[in-house]
Amino acid sequence: MKRKVFVLSDHTGLTADAMARALLAQFPGEAHEVIHRPFLDNHEKVEAVAAEIEKERAPLVFSSLVDPRARERIAQASGEGLFDFFRDYTPRLEQLLGRQAEPVAGRLHGIADHGLYHERIRALDYSMVHDDGAVTRNYGAADVILVGVSRSGKTPTSLYLALHYGLKAANYPLVEEDLERDTLPAVLAPHRHKLVGLTLEPAQLQRIRAQRRGSGRYASLEQCRWEVRQAEALFRRHRVPVIDTTAISIEEIAARIRSNFLGRS
Repeated sequence: MKRKVFVLSDHTGLTADAMARALLAQFPGEAHEVIHRPFLDNHEKVEAVAAEIEKERAPLVFSSLVDPRARERIAQASGEGLFDFFRDYTPRLEQLLGRQAEPVAGRLHGIADHGLYHERIRALDYSMVHDDGAVTRNYGAADVILVGVSRSGKTPTSLYLALHYGLKAANYPLVEEDLERDTLPAVLAPHRHKLVGLTLEPAQLQRIRAQRRGSGRYASLEQCRWEVRQAEALFRRHRVPVIDTTAISIEEIAARIRSNFLGRS
């Protein structure tokens, strides 16, 4: 039987989800069924999910709920299986800072900071316009340009970088014509210092492509091996830093890009 794991929030649930993923990843082999319940912003919704939790045997509950009454009700329903972000950390932080917390739902996601909010929206708009090499004339404004073969994770990573970090992330797909050359595509060459290459194991690439388009040359293992080999050779030739996306999440790819590659000359 898979253990039920509830992820609760009065907003998007990104914080509670990240907390749950980080902790559960320390226990490989455990079978879980994750149930997301975001936007629990009134008593009726909280009561409904509390009743849902109470029906399960030994569930795990990860919560970033802010409202004290909601947190108390979920604590009653969850018992020892509750991991409450605010209950576990706020009291100690209050003690260290010498002041009381002022809980506000949604504050963690920066919505109250209108400057940051609009910065992320602008970055998201840029990343969507500059997705998949559709528009290349404004690469000079990019914070980072992701490069790789088709289905290597460029688009979701670009959008994540924009939405969560406010970074203008463009992405460019390497097609066969690019892979047959020794030089970078002309539109990328002036921006080599902004490039980050994404690669993955050919077998994984083949599985992803087969799910999208089924059979055919595009999804054949031979084609995938050739494209990955050519792309990695191109990255080495031009000293483009590379991230292997085979076994890591979009969140981790984005975090590595942000911490390791941005701002280099």
